[in-house]
Amino acid sequence: MDHMTRKPVFLLVLVVLVSGLGRSFGQAPGVENLIDQSFRDMYNLRFEGALKKAEAAKAISKDDPLPWVAQSCALLFREFDRLHILRSEMFSTDEGFAARATEKWDPVTKKQFDDATNGAEKIAQGRLSRNKDDIQALFALTIINGLRADDDALITKKNLSALGYTKAATAYAERLLALAPNQYDAYLATGMGKYIVGGKAAPVRWLLRLGGLKGDQVQGIKELQMTADHGHYLAPFARIMLAFDDLRHKDRAEARKQLVWLHDQFPNNPLFVQEISKLELNSAPNGQ
Repeated sequence: MDHMTRKPVFLLVLVVLVSGLGRSFGQAPGVENLIDQSFRDMYNLRFEGALKKAEAAKAISKDDPLPWVAQSCALLFREFDRLHILRSEMFSTDEGFAARATEKWDPVTKKQFDDATNGAEKIAQGRLSRNKDDIQALFALTIINGLRADDDALITKKNLSALGYTKAATAYAERLLALAPNQYDAYLATGMGKYIVGGKAAPVRWLLRLGGLKGDQVQGIKELQMTADHGHYLAPFARIMLAFDDLRHKDRAEARKQLVWLHDQFPNNPLFVQEISKLELNSAPNGQ
């Protein structure tokens, strides 16, 4: 598909997930494996398992923000699942996204999410105060600001504050990638920011650039694809976003490839089967 002709997908989703970053962080023994398992459980909608593994990782390494990040991701993804947010109907058209409902968190889950994101941020900022080039801290702050953007954009529908968190996530991602360009999951943050802003009308794009948000749809798609191809924790989420974007641009064959890959990797998640079924129904003659 010629991405030069793509229209904007108004996705403020920078969320949930991370590229072999643990492999270069020098984590305590067992922590990397627990975080891997936590993310896999999350994508398979096994949220209790995901949260238990994040808690176990927190107990092992108290100065590591990534277990708190994994916990935050699982809580947000669980709320997305409860509210049926990650569905193609919301993301496949501008009209569908603009018409999305303002939702309400489960109060207990919201407190847990806020506690987890605040905990990750506190640890990460503490590490940065000791070393401004701490890769682990920069990564955590990239994801935490992305998660908060997701909350504001997709649940509570606070678009302006979501853009603020998007800007912060992009800034931390750029600092991280300047130090460690092989940390491909961070490209999800930079790619989404460029893609969103690049699709705005020229006057809006100009104002956003003044505020520090750069727009370039073609480069944004390339960076999302980099995360999908080479990322670790965030690769599945990047594939979800690319599949929805393919559906938006009527490229059903590419969308199906992404969804089949996701179903093969995470068979306990019914979302991917449901989206494949919608594709097949829409591709049938006369919708039959």
